[in-house]
Amino acid sequence: MKKVEKKDNLAPSSHSDCVDKPRSLGFQIIEFLVILLVALLTMTMVRHFVVQRFYIPTSSMSSTIEPGDYILASRLTPGSVPIERGDIVVFNDSQKWLGNPPETTSSWWERGLVWVGLRTDREHQQLIKRVIGLPGDTVRCCDAKGNLTVNGAPLEETYLKTGEVPSRQEFSVKVPAGHLWVMGDNRSHSADSRSHQNLPSQGTVPESDVLGKAIAIIWPWKRMAWLPSEHEVFQGIPVVK
Repeated sequence: MKKVEKKDNLAPSSHSDCVDKPRSLGFQIIEFLVILLVALLTMTMVRHFVVQRFYIPTSSMSSTIEPGDYILASRLTPGSVPIERGDIVVFNDSQKWLGNPPETTSSWWERGLVWVGLRTDREHQQLIKRVIGLPGDTVRCCDAKGNLTVNGAPLEETYLKTGEVPSRQEFSVKVPAGHLWVMGDNRSHSADSRSHQNLPSQGTVPESDVLGKAIAIIWPWKRMAWLPSEHEVFQGIPVVK
């Protein structure tokens, strides 16, 4: 009996399914520019609609946030996520609490870098404070125990810097519609709503000025942490009708 030799009918192909053909220098440049454009657009979308980085130069929010900290703020607030009492918010200084910003003239490319988040905005100033009163709330200082009250309910403000009192300045303000009453955690070193009651808004901040809610410290790395909103401090406050 003859031995039949099996033959593999699948002959090896002389061509690969994928061939990395040499690309011209011009094509590589275009490819690089497209990748760069996509990266810039992604970064811009994240900055304007998701999160934005801010540098903190002052001690008004110590010891929750210290000078030199970099924070991330969620841009979902106040658009998609409503502002709540206890939130730490970054807002534009439209009412000139800090005075007029330094006179600077930015070129179109500098404004472009600001827009995508690669450069600090030197033409506008921002502040960071904690929300104490929402629209319709009545915020007062202070009750017989020295605590702030919101709609008559006293606050046990556990987030205050050690040694600080709720306020050495007496006030009573009903927050107008579309506005917020804000204060720093380092009360004796914070020129907040209390210091601007002579303005038409009585020291309150338009909600439209809010850029976002601070959610985390991202630098220096030893201080990296999520920022609690302290909503529990404001539980039990009567609903404003």
